[in-house]
Amino acid sequence: MSKRKGHKDFVTVVSSIDAGALLEVIDSHKQDDIIEVLKQQPIEIREKVEEVSIDMWGGFPKVVKEVFPNAKIVIDRFHVMQPLIKELNQLRQKAKIKIKGSRFILLKNKVDLTEEEKVKLENVLKCSKRLRLAYNLRVFWV
Repeated sequence: MSKRKGHKDFVTVVSSIDAGALLEVIDSHKQDDIIEVLKQQPIEIREKVEEVSIDMWGGFPKVVKEVFPNAKIVIDRFHVMQPLIKELNQLRQKAKIKIKGSRFILLKNKVDLTEEEKVKLENVLKCSKRLRLAYNLRVFWV
């Protein structure tokens, strides 16, 4: 997490989703610093960690493997969906789709659409085969 938006001054936040608790704020985003702080916990505790959710920063897998030997690595949903949403919006813009609410309708989960929204979505997707394909592939990620 960045201390200040637009600056490369990062901290690493460690929390427990199950307990809903903040566990640690590490004043660094460097692998060695993170490893050093996390290894202060006894190995018996670290071995019990089953899953670690990370963003797509390339250094985290090494940290997780070294500190939490039994943990499964999961990329958090936000960081997976963010580039996907950006791409959907760019395809919509390239297709020059000006239907009011079209951006929002492409982001909403299909199961949450009202009947009126389903019709609007179909009208949007009729405008571009590429957008339809991208939207259908997006459904697998949601």
